[in-house]
Amino acid sequence: MSLPKPYYEHDGQIIYLGDCLDILPELPKVDLVLTDPPYGINAVKHDGTVGGTSKDVKRWAGQINHHYAPVYGDDKPIDPSPILAMSRDQVIWGGNYIADKLRASRCWFVWYKRINGQSNNMADCELAWTSFDIPSRVFQHLWMGMLRDSEIQVHNHPTQKPLELMKWCLGFAPNAQTILDPFMGSGTTLRAAKDLRRKAIGIEIEEKYAEIAARRLEQEVIDFPYDEKQRTSVSLSVLEKVASQEPALQAPELFDLPSPLPPKKQRPKAV
Repeated sequence: MSLPKPYYEHDGQIIYLGDCLDILPELPKVDLVLTDPPYGINAVKHDGTVGGTSKDVKRWAGQINHHYAPVYGDDKPIDPSPILAMSRDQVIWGGNYIADKLRASRCWFVWYKRINGQSNNMADCELAWTSFDIPSRVFQHLWMGMLRDSEIQVHNHPTQKPLELMKWCLGFAPNAQTILDPFMGSGTTLRAAKDLRRKAIGIEIEEKYAEIAARRLEQEVIDFPYDEKQRTSVSLSVLEKVASQEPALQAPELFDLPSPLPPKKQRPKAV
């Protein structure tokens, strides 16, 4: 098989639509693989929701969960060897599910998702295996149902990761200028790379997610001039408005929501 025409290509960001097992052998080596592959756990339930099974979780899911199709390839654990062959360094989220297929690592990334130790019957954290020879590191970022530190009301993929998490991961590889995500999903890794002015390649087998990723990449980076003191002032202002329960205040005024995605364009089909 030859390398297919990119589904999307602009400003150093490339998306291929297809099976990564077919496309990876055609690609050159990269500096870093940063990916969140299927865990082999059938994360999307039979009713199309994602989450735990308690009554509280089910009630929340009925209010906030989108209904998703099953994640392709999530019926069994992946073989990481094709990924490991693509770069010197790797960060693989869900590495704990395939730890028996990975070498021992000094450095695991921990994403802690809760508030002040609160918990429920879903995971308090998620783990990533890394090839880095540094101590393990923890990233704290609330992501608990409808309670989030970022990307409020943005549900692009059933197992999506926060954009800030992927930027944090890239911070441990400052010299990695070309990033690869062979299980791209809705494109969070590529968006993080774009925001950090790095090149990235993504592969996605489902066109609906490849299209979401392409449209996210078409949004330009906007650098707001706030310093930390100004950001704190803005956050306090928002909290004051919420506390006063102003009737005219609408959700877009409360939260820094992303602008609508650009319209869909004609793109190449998978071969």
